[in-house]
Amino acid sequence: MQWENLYYALTQLIHNFGALAIVGGALGGLKVQADNLHLKRKLAWLVLGGWCAQAFSGIIFGAISLYLYGETPDLHTTAQVALTIKMACAVSGILLSLFYVRRAEGWSNKGRHNAWTALTGFGATALSSAAFLRWFS
Repeated sequence: MQWENLYYALTQLIHNFGALAIVGGALGGLKVQADNLHLKRKLAWLVLGGWCAQAFSGIIFGAISLYLYGETPDLHTTAQVALTIKMACAVSGILLSLFYVRRAEGWSNKGRHNAWTALTGFGATALSSAAFLRWFS
């Protein structure tokens, strides 16, 4: 067995389920009734966990390369831009999810809806950037 492939595959598994939690949770948050704050808070925790899984597994991808090859992957300029976009989405998603969990009860329905729209946008943008990162690295 090639251990390298196993390491990457297991990390990709975490990364994929993180993406599922982010996009699925955010879309769910958009669809849940505006006054169901309890469920929306649970979905915000799910989205936050997804973003943390994405950040953690992204770091692990680099660490595996560093461990196995002594360097991080050589990324094409397009992949570097995609990675930067993904990282910006992750930071934004983590911060907004945390802020939502802590403060959203005091927000208007419009404010909560805008937060879910932004979380959905961050997830979709990161997912789209992942395609460019994958194929230009």
